[in-house]
Amino acid sequence: GFLGGGYPYPFSPLLCVAFGVNFEKSGGQSTMVRGDVDVDNLSQADVSIEERDKLVAEMMRFMLFKNHQHPGVPVKREELTQIVTKNYRQRNLPNLAILQAQKQFASIFGYEMKELQRSRSSKNNLTRCSQQSTTEAKSYVLKSMLPEELRIRFVQDKDSSQLLGLTFVVVGILQLCGGKIPEDTLWQHLRRLGVDEHEEGHTVFGNVKQAIETITKQRYIQKEKVSGPGGDMTVYELAERAVDEVISRKIKESIME
Repeated sequence: GFLGGGYPYPFSPLLCVAFGVNFEKSGGQSTMVRGDVDVDNLSQADVSIEERDKLVAEMMRFMLFKNHQHPGVPVKREELTQIVTKNYRQRNLPNLAILQAQKQFASIFGYEMKELQRSRSSKNNLTRCSQQSTTEAKSYVLKSMLPEELRIRFVQDKDSSQLLGLTFVVVGILQLCGGKIPEDTLWQHLRRLGVDEHEEGHTVFGNVKQAIETITKQRYIQKEKVSGPGGDMTVYELAERAVDEVISRKIKESIME
């Protein structure tokens, strides 16, 4: 549970998303009502409540299905905005739809639709991180809002827990190495722990290279080729999900124990 949330799974409330409605409890009974309406934002976007709800529902379905296909892998903002821009030209509408989807995920599913700011470092120098230039792009990932003990008990399965354990180790190694490490050095550390990059049938992780690739896709680490004193080399460095303040603190606390 150290990485801040199990992966969501589709379940029956998908029906309410499909019809663009929210469930609220009143007097112990469940009733269907429309989602929260921000009148000012709607007037700025110049769309009806029905149109807005339909867009939000489509966006939420897209997030759920993408997460089901590729658990934990962030969804790019461009993919979400295309849901809106394919039929609408209002400039503010994608932002408003995303904000409303975030509210609905929290109220219906108990998920945080967390925004990530993706940074891509330059390929100039291995040792001088301060000289890196970055281009940033936003993406979104679903995280359970359940307390950790309930998340571990009811949400996480064996396979995801094992991958989280490997993620913990890899991110911990990178943190101890200053956030950036040559690929060969990372594998040296992992081999000492019984994890070999050439092993395709590891008893816990299966194909080890694919497991590391999954951690990369989930944006805990990122891989790139850089120019160093000895020529070009491949390095791994911490990505946006690993430098999250809460996650980083928990890993550092575990390392110090």
